[in-house]
Amino acid sequence: MNRAVNRVFVIGVGMTKFEKPGRREDFDYPDMAKEAVTKAIKDAGVSYKDFEQAFVGYVYGDSTCGQRALYPLGMTGIPIVNVNNNCSSALYLASRQIAGGLSDCVLALGFEKMQRGSLSSQFSDRTNPMDRHIEIMSEKYDFGSGPAAAQLFGNAARDYIKKYNVSPDVLAKIAWKNHKHSVNNPYSQFRDEYTLEEIKKSPMVHEPLTKLQCCPTSDGSGAAVLVSENFLRKHPETQKNAVEILAIEMATDFSSTFDTNDCMRVVGYDMSKQAAQKAYAKAGIKPSDVQVVELHDCFSANELITYEALGLCEEGKAGEFVERGDNTYGGKCVVNPSGGLISKGHPLGATGLAQCAELCWQLRNQADKRQVKGARIALQHNLGLGGACVVAIYRLANLNKARVDSKL
Repeated sequence: MNRAVNRVFVIGVGMTKFEKPGRREDFDYPDMAKEAVTKAIKDAGVSYKDFEQAFVGYVYGDSTCGQRALYPLGMTGIPIVNVNNNCSSALYLASRQIAGGLSDCVLALGFEKMQRGSLSSQFSDRTNPMDRHIEIMSEKYDFGSGPAAAQLFGNAARDYIKKYNVSPDVLAKIAWKNHKHSVNNPYSQFRDEYTLEEIKKSPMVHEPLTKLQCCPTSDGSGAAVLVSENFLRKHPETQKNAVEILAIEMATDFSSTFDTNDCMRVVGYDMSKQAAQKAYAKAGIKPSDVQVVELHDCFSANELITYEALGLCEEGKAGEFVERGDNTYGGKCVVNPSGGLISKGHPLGATGLAQCAELCWQLRNQADKRQVKGARIALQHNLGLGGACVVAIYRLANLNKARVDSKL
C-alpha cells in the first residue's frame, strides 16, 4: 500500500560522553538526559515548549523513566512514550510521527544506566525473549560459560569463517580500525589505539572474539530534534544545520532466523538485509552512493557479516572488503568513524541516537579530525536481538530538492 508521507528532518542533536558504568556518581539517567536534550535543543535553536511529543528509549529501568528524565526540562503535558526495543532506538517512532503528519516537532531521546559486566537477564520467572535464539545456536554449538551475547555473535563468526574460508584476523582488523577511529572522538568511552597483535592477544571471550573485539557496557545518552518540512519553512533559522532522513525502515525476525541452522541469521542478518533494501528503495539510492556508515558493531563479528547485509560488498567478500581498507578513510566508505560500539561504548537505549548525532555531524562537516571528506549520504544501522533492526539514510537538507520517493 502506498501512502504519501511528509519529509522528516533532524535539526538538532546532542549526546553525553559515554562512560564506564558507575564511573561518575553524578551521572544518573535524568542527568544524562538533561545534558543530551539541552545540547540538542541548543543545536536546533528551539525550546522545550516546541516539542509536541517525545519518544524515549531505554532497556534497563522501571516504567515511565522517560517522564522522570524529561520532567526537569519542562512539564508541558506532552505525550511521552517509553520505548523498550533493545538497541533499536526511539528515533524510528519519532520519525514516523512526523512522516505521518501527526506532529511538526518531536524529541527522540535515548539513555541507559547499566550494571558493570556482561549483559544478563533481569527476570528468571518468565520466558526469556532470547530463548529460541539460544536454543537454535545450542543445537549447533555447545553453550559455554561465556556471556550469551558473545556466544551468539562469536558463533556467527565461526559460521562465516567456515563458509567463506576467511582468517579470524579479519575480525581483529575490524576492531583495530574502530579503536583507531575513536582516538579522535571526545564522546568515546575508550580512546586508546591498539596494535593488531594487542587486539588478537587480549583475553579470549568466546572463540574467535577477544575482549578488544567486544563492546563494553556503558552509561550515556543521546537526543535528536525531528521536525516536518512545514516547521522548517516556518522557522528558517533552523534550516542551516538540517539533515533530512531520506528513509528509515525497521525489520524484525523472519522464520529463517530459526529454521536455517545458520548462526549469522540467528543474530539478525536477514533483518539487516531487509531493512537496508527497503531503505535504499525508499531513498532512491544504491549502497555505492553511501560515504559514511554508523554500523552496530556490538562485536567485530557483527560488523563483518553486516557489510554484506547492507550491500556494502558482495556476499562472501567481506574479508576482502576489510583487507583492502574499503571500510575506513581512503576506502569505499568509512564505517564507524565514531569508533563504533566497540570503542565508543554501548549504552543500549542511547546507541541509535548517538549514531544519528555522529552522522549529522559528518554531513554538516562538523566532525573535526574524524571528518569523512565529501560525505553526502550517510547510513545508520542499529540492531537489537530478539529482534529489531533499524536502517536509516540521511543527507544534508535541501528544501529546493524534492525527496526521491514520497511514498511509504
